[in-house]
Amino acid sequence: MNRLYAIGEVLIDFIPLQKGCALKDVSSFERAPGGAPANVAAAAAKYGARASILTKLGRDAFGDFLLEELQNAGVDTTHVKRTDEANTGLAFVSLKDNGERDFSFYRKPSADLLLSENEIDAALFQAGDILHFGSVDLVDSPMKQAHRKAIRAVKETGGLVSFDPNVRLPLWNDAEDCRRAILEFLPKAHLVKISDEELAFITGIQDEETAILSLFRGDVQAVVYTRGAHGAELYTTNVSYAAPGFRVDAQDTTGAGDAFVGGLLFHLLQKEAVPSNLTSLLDEHHAEILRFANASGALTTTNKGAISALPEKSAVEALMQSQYV
Repeated sequence: MNRLYAIGEVLIDFIPLQKGCALKDVSSFERAPGGAPANVAAAAAKYGARASILTKLGRDAFGDFLLEELQNAGVDTTHVKRTDEANTGLAFVSLKDNGERDFSFYRKPSADLLLSENEIDAALFQAGDILHFGSVDLVDSPMKQAHRKAIRAVKETGGLVSFDPNVRLPLWNDAEDCRRAILEFLPKAHLVKISDEELAFITGIQDEETAILSLFRGDVQAVVYTRGAHGAELYTTNVSYAAPGFRVDAQDTTGAGDAFVGGLLFHLLQKEAVPSNLTSLLDEHHAEILRFANASGALTTTNKGAISALPEKSAVEALMQSQYV
């Protein structure tokens, strides 16, 4: 099997011990490893993929903790850099009664934003590898340039690029800056995953189908549109497929979308997806891939945290045998 490389933020999520109250009213938290690219890599690794993370951590206790947790999840951390110039990023989360979240981030800057393009080894990538990234670390920083170099390098080898915007507006000085960065990098991806909460913001289009079709620009060959508990839809240039979600008792939606992506990319790695066969593979295997990804995301919501809440592959496969919502 080829390798997944996830590039971007790795941080500590501080999860509240209380639900149903605003972040300012939370009195106690528990720490959990997180960061969307790390969550995706951990999910794929847990299901059996070879997965690596490209990032930078502070030379601090939180960085030590994250390295250990990633390694325990089966993620290769060989290419993680450390620094004394900034601390490891932190995110404080509050949970509503339905498991939805509110965030407050501590990173001005955090260590991940200091990963430079000179620290990306283009020789890492091989034909058939997948590079996955999000928008959180596309703020103006050395890390933004590191993304550009990694994307170029993996494409030059014939690898696949996956992008989940994963919008987190509190991390941006201006919402329009966030939108512009997403629209700059989106055409560089072959596969785009976008949620129902993000679609209109990113595209500026209210009509759902028109908005989704507008994402087919540049190298984009496929768009996966997630709708939370209602499942997901897969669009290729000529056709679309829908897969309903699963009924679970959601406790915390943190990392659910990342677990979805990890399950999706695990299957694409298994099937040796590359840009030249991506559309045909998705057309042929869409039902299996979407069902696994939906089950992966759903089960993650039944526990707190992201990496710590990731289900075993056997549990995902068991849920796949159950009835949809």
